[in-house]
Amino acid sequence: MTFESHPVTPDRFDDFALVINRNRRSTHCWCLSHRLPAREIEELGGGDRELAARRLCEREHPPGIVTYLDGEPAGWCSIGPRSEITLLNRSKKMPAIDDVPVWSIICIVVRPGFRKKGVAHEAIEAAVRYAAANGAPAVEAHPVDPPGRMDQTMAFVGTRAMFERAGFSVVGTTDAVASRLPRLVMRRTIEGT
Repeated sequence: MTFESHPVTPDRFDDFALVINRNRRSTHCWCLSHRLPAREIEELGGGDRELAARRLCEREHPPGIVTYLDGEPAGWCSIGPRSEITLLNRSKKMPAIDDVPVWSIICIVVRPGFRKKGVAHEAIEAAVRYAAANGAPAVEAHPVDPPGRMDQTMAFVGTRAMFERAGFSVVGTTDAVASRLPRLVMRRTIEGT
């Protein structure tokens, strides 16, 4: 098995869509719902969520990375400077814990048929490398700590164990919940910053 990951630039948009919205449903999240308020989505895409997502890919910091397994698009990790993730940056339930200009992981998706093959772990590692290459001093995530199996309807937030395996440590809790579980604040400091 060979992994490869790249920022979702315009030339990789179709690979991103294959992972998160294979049927190109217009009402689907397009990984915008936890990033931008409706007004900003409208400004970017004029009511077309796919177009809004495409426009995000044209920015200086594309909104995440696509992970490939043996050349096939297999996973997605939404990451960016917290300051560019409007809904998170303004959140009263998940406020910043300090003034460190962190990059934040807000979503992880593994395409059906590619699960349980290490794609999520590789996507997290690639996201950290992407953030480091852009000068981030640390990366944060807000997973849950389920007592058993993760409720798959909320799997996009990730689990504490998933992020601990990737070198993240719990640095706080939030008032936000996913599947009735509190969301943690986990951070990984980037070496050399």
